[in-house]
Amino acid sequence: MLATTFMVSVTISSCSGEDPAPTPTPTPTPTPTPTPTPTPTFSGPTYLDNYTSIASWSSNSQWNLANVHDPTVEKCGDYYYMYQTDASYGNAHDGHGHFPYRRSKDLVKWEYMGSAMTQAPAWVKDSLNNKRARMVPALPAIANPRYGYWAPYIKKVGSKYRMYYSIVVDEPITGTSFDTSWSERAFIGLAESDDLATNVWVDKGMVVCSEPDGLKPYSFTGNRNWENAYFKFNAIDPTFTVTPEGEHYLIYGSWHSGIAALKLNPTTGKPDRLKTLADYGTRIATRSATSRWQASEGPEIMYNPDTQYYYLFLAYDGLDVPYNTRVCRSRDITGPYLGINGANVTNGANAWPMLTHPYGFNNHTGWVGFAHCSVFQNPDTKQWFYASQARLPKDVPGINASNALMMGHVRAIKWTEDGWPVVDAERYAAVPETVISDATFIGTWEQITMNYQYAVIQKSVTLYLTGDKKVSGAVTGIWSYDSTNKTLTINGIKCKVSDAWDWEAATRVVTVTYSGLTAAGVPVWGKKIN
Repeated sequence: MLATTFMVSVTISSCSGEDPAPTPTPTPTPTPTPTPTPTPTFSGPTYLDNYTSIASWSSNSQWNLANVHDPTVEKCGDYYYMYQTDASYGNAHDGHGHFPYRRSKDLVKWEYMGSAMTQAPAWVKDSLNNKRARMVPALPAIANPRYGYWAPYIKKVGSKYRMYYSIVVDEPITGTSFDTSWSERAFIGLAESDDLATNVWVDKGMVVCSEPDGLKPYSFTGNRNWENAYFKFNAIDPTFTVTPEGEHYLIYGSWHSGIAALKLNPTTGKPDRLKTLADYGTRIATRSATSRWQASEGPEIMYNPDTQYYYLFLAYDGLDVPYNTRVCRSRDITGPYLGINGANVTNGANAWPMLTHPYGFNNHTGWVGFAHCSVFQNPDTKQWFYASQARLPKDVPGINASNALMMGHVRAIKWTEDGWPVVDAERYAAVPETVISDATFIGTWEQITMNYQYAVIQKSVTLYLTGDKKVSGAVTGIWSYDSTNKTLTINGIKCKVSDAWDWEAATRVVTVTYSGLTAAGVPVWGKKIN
């Protein structure tokens, strides 16, 4: 605020005894006219979404969030650590260990650190061949299994950090062709560390594996029957939850028959026994009550003490383009999980709301393959975050294999009045918060209504918000703003508002965004462009 100086005249009485001259009345200082809150000067991220020029292993110090797939994030000391599936553009990671990881102090600038595992533990091959030998009829041992290293999950438990990890066997159960046999089983293992900064892990062995229930054969004739699956639960995509009562659960599963919750011994981090099929967990979500092969994976359950619900986040559909994120919730960790429409996801209903979907704002190719998330909190501020990969679309001109470019996305999560999460419309960039008022919204906006369409990018339209609280352009109606709760209501849809970084602008700048849900659970995202 500008300082104001008052000039006061003082008259001194004369020695002659004459009456002193009257003291003039000071002129009142006018009240200054309020000025709009200025856009803060802010230097946000400048790294490119097309990272082909730095995709090679020799450039990993420049990757930041390039080459991220199936991330999991946990805080240790001053740093957030992000671990992931073995995946990179052009397989640049090959030969450099497994479960790559990076770290960041601010969730914006990330430093690639290397890998958490050098080779598969010996128990994987031993367990695989022991199970093959006990099959009826017995199957020969696989001398040199080929492995995939997928979707680790990191969580601090007491003084230890647990890493639950997936190792899949990349051979058919029998023969040499996937046209006549299902693929071999997957394993979930456990390793522990005292300090993520050391990258020293002690392997604790197997937690659970894919186990057949005898309902379907492992071999068949003709093309693969996509309505079937050999294993009851597919032992990949592990995540871990501790209930407020101190119970420990592993949440896992992908495609084969749905998602399972498996109770663990809190001390060992493993189930007490795996003797019967019931010991492999309780199914808590499925996309079909009849089909054993279904497009859902990447489960994660988070408990929100403010709402007292467990939230089950899921990735739906294929990961190349149609991937999208769903969520449902339950009062009990083992379900039933219900969607925003009340439908029972545990019994086979599709989960709503949807949180992410292939989308594109103007001036950008858009993002697809946008799911398999990690949900975590800043331990100090309690702010919730969503992290996942997203891919560039197929056949982007000038980019070879553009759909193989996978960028890590970190976004803030906000909570609606009725207790559902929404994901910010722009990636997190630590933009300083400003005072957002009605005047902030007057201008030109892009809005995306993310109606579900398989493998279709939902594009933005242009609309205008005016001072008379009208909406015009591609969308018409009215708007209002609740500054206390930072909620913009636009045509009846309540949206959470955020200071944001415009990643799509030719020169990236600070902007304002909103994110909300329709009554049916369809995401609505908006970004101010002028």
